[in-house]
Amino acid sequence: MSNPIVDPVDPTQGEAEPTTPHAGTPTGESAYETETLAELEQDADEEARGETQPYDAVVLVSFGGPEGPDEVMPFLRRVTRGRGIPDERLEEVAEHYHAFGGKSPINDQNRALLAALTQEFARREIHTPLLWGNRNSEPFLTDTLRAAAGEGMTRFLAITTSAYSSYSSCRQYREDIAESIDELTQEGVPVRVDKIRQYWNHPGFSSTNARIVSEGARQLRDRTGAVPRLVFVTHSIPDAMDDTSGPGDGEGNAYSAQHEELARAITEETRATLGEDVVGELTYCSRSGPPTQPWLEPDVNDRLRELAADGVTHVVLAPIGFVSDHMEVVFDLDTEAQETAAEVGIEVLRVPTVGIDPQFVSGLTDLALERAAEARGESPDRPTWPGAQPRPSVCAPGCCPNLRVAKPAACGSD
Repeated sequence: MSNPIVDPVDPTQGEAEPTTPHAGTPTGESAYETETLAELEQDADEEARGETQPYDAVVLVSFGGPEGPDEVMPFLRRVTRGRGIPDERLEEVAEHYHAFGGKSPINDQNRALLAALTQEFARREIHTPLLWGNRNSEPFLTDTLRAAAGEGMTRFLAITTSAYSSYSSCRQYREDIAESIDELTQEGVPVRVDKIRQYWNHPGFSSTNARIVSEGARQLRDRTGAVPRLVFVTHSIPDAMDDTSGPGDGEGNAYSAQHEELARAITEETRATLGEDVVGELTYCSRSGPPTQPWLEPDVNDRLRELAADGVTHVVLAPIGFVSDHMEVVFDLDTEAQETAAEVGIEVLRVPTVGIDPQFVSGLTDLALERAAEARGESPDRPTWPGAQPRPSVCAPGCCPNLRVAKPAACGSD
């Protein structure tokens, strides 16, 4: 075997000197040759991963959902484990899923997002493997990481399908990642997982929402002649969770403040695009928990009734709190809110979530490259809109705490 660093078609280079086989190396290969081959293989692997070094794979981490009637109750029990919610209450929620055949749309949407990311990676010549793991349904995150580790992958970058800062939209993901890491470590399979920053004001997410909302408002205005009210919608959370959302040494209320700031920015963008005096406001959906526990308000249905009483006749319903059209969107907005609007005489145009919009998919790819650059010790640009403060990639101590029980959380400094 010739020395692999010698080009056999280059007459200016001589043949490799004969070598004596070393113990532990294949016959005819020197330890130097074996080492060189290993270095070349490593170089080829690093070149294939390109700008995502040092990560072996990027994993899409999502909430998950049932894919058939038999999966609904087990799924809901996993989602609410440790919270003492009786099956009677869960069965009420289960009816939302059974109304759609017992299947949540979220897994199909994650498959579509994974395919779109794969296409974007290929377009940019990024050859890093893309994986998918859920928190509450198959494919479970732990199983995904275990299988990847069996193929030699040990360092992962998580892209979560949640853009804002709160316990349920950030730290709970970090807790589940930590649980997977701990389980695999106990099995003798140590892995490391980082994550991209919360991206509510990364232009890939925020500007995509602004474009979608502005175009929806234009379509409704041009068709009806009425300037629509913009009603932004996100998932409600308990007041106490909002009060403690954000860094531990901060003022809290990061969750509601981020939504309010983005809603204002999109309203201003829509106003400028249409040349009309557009009004926008934030509402909430999907409230749960006991009636005695205060949650963020107003509820979107209550607000639609109030708007109708004030003479509003046309509304653009914009689910900026969600990444894809999963159950909270198709049931709470496309079913309940549409029924409410019909009752009170409001015409509603529900615009899409960012889903697999190419601008959003490109933005997630940018976020992955940004986090990889940080992991390499570089200082990449970290664009934001609105505002000038990107969320940290490594969460601060005490950020978005678990108010029920203290649990380890990955991807943070606590």
